Amino acid sequence: MNTKSLPFPVTSDQSFYEALGDWIGDVFYDILPEKGLELRDEQIFMAFQLEQAYKNKSVIFAEAGVGTGKTIAYLLYAVAYARYTGRPAIIACADETLIEQLVKPTGDIKKIEKMLDMEIDVRLAKSREQYLCLKKLDEADKRTEDEAIEDVYLQLPEFVYGAGSMSSFYPYGDRKEYPYLDDEQWQAVNYDSLQDCLSCDVRHRCGQTLHREYYRQSGDLIVCSHDFYMEHIWTKDARVREGQLPLLPEASSVIFDEGHLLEYAAQKALTYKTSMQSMEKVLSKLSGNDIREKTLYLIDSILELHDDWFALISSSADHSSERMKIKKSDQLIKASARLKKSIDELLEELVFESEMYVIDEYDLKISEEYLETVLFSLKLLVEDDNAIIWLEENFEDERLVIMPRMVEEILREEVFSKKLPFIFSSATLSVDEDFSYLASSLGIDDYSSFTVESPYEYDEVMSIQVRVLDETDRASAISDIVNQNDGGSLILFNNYEDQDLFRFTNLIDDKQCLFEGDEEISTLVEKFQEDTSSVLASINLWEGLDVPGLSLNQVIIDSLPFPPDDPVFEAKRNHSVDPINEVDLPYMLLRLQQGAGRLIRSSSDKGKITIFLSKDEEKWIPAIKKILPVEPEIIR
Repeated sequence: MNTKSLPFPVTSDQSFYEALGDWIGDVFYDILPEKGLELRDEQIFMAFQLEQAYKNKSVIFAEAGVGTGKTIAYLLYAVAYARYTGRPAIIACADETLIEQLVKPTGDIKKIEKMLDMEIDVRLAKSREQYLCLKKLDEADKRTEDEAIEDVYLQLPEFVYGAGSMSSFYPYGDRKEYPYLDDEQWQAVNYDSLQDCLSCDVRHRCGQTLHREYYRQSGDLIVCSHDFYMEHIWTKDARVREGQLPLLPEASSVIFDEGHLLEYAAQKALTYKTSMQSMEKVLSKLSGNDIREKTLYLIDSILELHDDWFALISSSADHSSERMKIKKSDQLIKASARLKKSIDELLEELVFESEMYVIDEYDLKISEEYLETVLFSLKLLVEDDNAIIWLEENFEDERLVIMPRMVEEILREEVFSKKLPFIFSSATLSVDEDFSYLASSLGIDDYSSFTVESPYEYDEVMSIQVRVLDETDRASAISDIVNQNDGGSLILFNNYEDQDLFRFTNLIDDKQCLFEGDEEISTLVEKFQEDTSSVLASINLWEGLDVPGLSLNQVIIDSLPFPPDDPVFEAKRNHSVDPINEVDLPYMLLRLQQGAGRLIRSSSDKGKITIFLSKDEEKWIPAIKKILPVEPEIIR
């Protein structure tokens, strides 16, 4: 690891924390004002609250409004403490967009480097799905004549296929490098869980592997997504048992930026997935080896049973939401038991096949690992009444997802029992300064917290309308609002179905409309920022989007962001005494605050927000008024 010296001296009669406090005071009271930054009481208050969390190695919820400079505050502590302990700090961001904004040339890390004349060693650790897989790229190129896939090949550096040498770290393979691929094209060539990187013959030339070896050596900061941090937590023990390093090194402290979204990342990481296409892909590849006739018959039988099983699951699923509820019928339980029995038999046969050395080692390992995952999923489906189960549609495939139990139990044990500074930073962590909803969702029993308001005078720069309107009229109403504006409109949806409905029914004139999913997300944001007359429609940019100026001067919220009626939230509701007030309403209000927070990002910003409600949702107007920064105009 590239260790560095502390950014301040520690005298013989001082402790580290005393010297740290003196340095923080010098930075905020002297150095930053000399560099032209405004002295902010809110930022200084936050900084000295963070000092207690670092001293006590405890959890703190740091809720600070837009414009308080919270990122600079936590970065100063993270870097200093990393150098003191000799271990990097991990900053886990809600998504890849937030990562890019944190490390961009005009971001807060670069600002600190320039103002304090110090070099910060910051390295990115993106989710594995954000990297190109050379194996899948080869397969995709054989299956398709898509010119975009061929363009990916042409972008590969020479050393990948032996035509050149690599004398130093050379980054490649990041999703951001292929902005012209839409989400479906990217999924055809990116890493997925069916790839066994450990036994892959091109792993030492793989962009993901090279990035991992590089970021492990960071001396100050490793920036990753919530998803990747949670994947690290769930897989670290298994990786160590297999002789691999965990995905992330030991951290000195962990900062969760937009920390209110951590629960969702934990849910995603702690799931077991099987799909129609994956089973066929794995077993078809296995059949291509020189295996016995008995094993081939067993594979054919499993594929047939698997198709029937998935058809039964699909027919018993509630297709009204993205996470489709599964009804556990006796017929489904019996079909699951038959499939489980056949997979057990195949795994026994593969033991004999492996002893004959007729199966490719890579194919064998992939098959065994995937079949073990399916077996565990079947066991949970049949035996665990507390398992949370749903079906997802994923482009042309269907995927069964099983989560064994509520995530707060595992988070409590695997994460927040550790004696480390855990910093949650966001403008919205509480509902009316009550942090209990977030704390209980994450299994956090002991924590400190504080709230500081934004220094911006919202009454002078922002107007809000709450419009009560039937859903059938919204596309036309949104189009009218956008057309009346010069540009810079962000439209926030709750799901792809609503966004697609608007895509095909909107009446927006003479403006570039950008839709999430059509290109790599940070590329879309960049286009939106550069074209001040453009419109950006999104499902996931309720938080983390930081576009100051005319490029974003209007936010339109298509509907109140209540949690979906899916198995995950149904389980949360079932464990609640008052589901509406303990689950649904706090979730909606936190997300609504985040969406409204996209508008004013700097002291010179101004604009308007429009929030659409159905007539049935009028009863929530008093609660909505409490969390909005200005009094809204209600239009019925």
